[in-house]
Parts: sequence; C-alpha cells; structure tokens
Amino acid sequence: MFRKLVAIEPVSLIPSAEKELHLYADEVVMYSDIPVGDEEIIARIGDADAVLLSYTSRINRAVLEECTDIKYIGMCCSLYSPESANVDIRYANERGITVTGIRDYGDEGVVEYVVSELVRCLHGFGQEPWEDMPREITGLKVGVVGLGKSGGMIADALKFFGAEIAYFARSEKQEATVKGYRFLPLNELLAQNEVVFCCLNKNTVLLHEAEFGQLGNKKILFNTGLSPAWDEPAFVKWLEGDNLCFCDTVGALGGEQLLSHPHVRCMQVSTGRTRQAFDRLSEKVLANIKEYIR
Repeated sequence: MFRKLVAIEPVSLIPSAEKELHLYADEVVMYSDIPVGDEEIIARIGDADAVLLSYTSRINRAVLEECTDIKYIGMCCSLYSPESANVDIRYANERGITVTGIRDYGDEGVVEYVVSELVRCLHGFGQEPWEDMPREITGLKVGVVGLGKSGGMIADALKFFGAEIAYFARSEKQEATVKGYRFLPLNELLAQNEVVFCCLNKNTVLLHEAEFGQLGNKKILFNTGLSPAWDEPAFVKWLEGDNLCFCDTVGALGGEQLLSHPHVRCMQVSTGRTRQAFDRLSEKVLANIKEYIR
C-alpha cells in the first residue's frame, strides 16, 4: 500500500482504473495537464512515494535527486529499454526505486492504420494511384525493419493480403521462418522491397545516407515508431525523389517543418490511441502496481 500516489500528467487510464488506484494508496492525486519543466514536476511529486507518468514528461536524475520519497514509478506508456525510456531508470535503480512500464497495448490500431493507408495509396482512393493503375497488396514486396510485436503484426496482416514479406532484425527468428518470411541484411531489404516499414524502438536510428541510397527511388516508407528512424538530412534528400513517407504522428516524422512536404503523409494523430488500447493500457498499469505491492 502506497502512502501517496501522484500522476504528474494525464495517463490515459479509464475511469474504473482511476477509481481502483484508491485501493492501493492512502492518497491519490491525478493531474489533468502536462507539467512544464523539472521544477513543476518536482513540485507535483512532492513527498509522494509512488508516481505515474505517460510519455510526454520526463523524470530525470535531477528530479529523482529532489524527490527522495519515491519508491515506485509506473510508466503508463511503452518501456522497451533504459535508453529509450523517459525515466532515468539506471539512476532510479541505484536509488532502489522500482520502475515499471508496459508494452503491446496500441499495436492493433497501428496495424489498421498502415493497412488503410497502404490500400488507399495503391488503389488511388481519394488520390492518384501509386502506379499507372490501381493494384492490390497481392504480390507486393514488403520489408519490415524490426520484427517485434508491432512489426510482426504488420507482417502478418500484409501476408494475409498476399504480400511477400522480408524482415531485418537483430537475429533471424525461427517463428518468422516458419511463416515464410525472409531474413535479410538491412541494405538488401531496403533495395529489394517496394514498401518498407520501420517498427523500431524510440530513438533508434538505422537509416542514414547510405541506407537511403540502397532504398532508392519509387519507394514507400512507413514509420510506426515514436521517433524518426532516420537522419533528417538524408531523409529529406530521399523525399525529393519519386517517393512517399507515411507517419501517424509529428513525433514519428521528426517535426512540423516536414508536414508540408508534398511527399509526406502524416495523420498527426496517434493511431494506437483507441478505446481498446486504453482498456489494455489500464489493465497493464494496474497489474504492475499490484505486482509491486505483492
């Protein structure tokens, strides 16, 4: 049981989950706006021993040094690695603070987004078709960079529609081989496929000038991560060709300065933020809290 639990910003829990938080803390404080800077974060945390946050704020070492009562931090957002996290996990662990996060709660919406946009692009729904005449996904050569949960679901969905799937990951995956997916080095994957999906952890950059050279012209690039998978100068140079890039959020694209580019298609909305995703997020956040208290 916590003495005081503070959500320093909106954390997207459903109402029943917010109510359940009161079972695990004597006092619960939920903020409905995003704090501006470390000083405001420190003030909001105060003497709390448990803190919740989403992906829009950071709890860094300076915050942790001031907030000495913290015992638990619950990230109500994806946690893949200490390097990509918006909490200084390593310093927190040195202080004996437990940090938990969640994964795989918004992937279904992302898969629906990429299938929708790809179909519209290939068939020419509301736009000129990508090629001289409308075409199906059937036989489309698709490369997936990062075959984690999201990348795997995208690959499976496009295979259902008849695409030929290749992937690049840290190592070859037996379960992908069984499905008929080809494991390729990154440069070969970029060169050989018509549509490439980057499904990488936040702050992971794999596409530099040489990689865009391998990707070449008349290609479609999707980025489903939370941050750009590329160096911006090389990306902008590649966009000048007969190419298209799809992102759902400005964060994935790299900034508002790219929104007006004629070869960019950005929804400016997180396609993983659905009603069902909030249900899954809430369940996982509460499960982490209950496990910690046990």
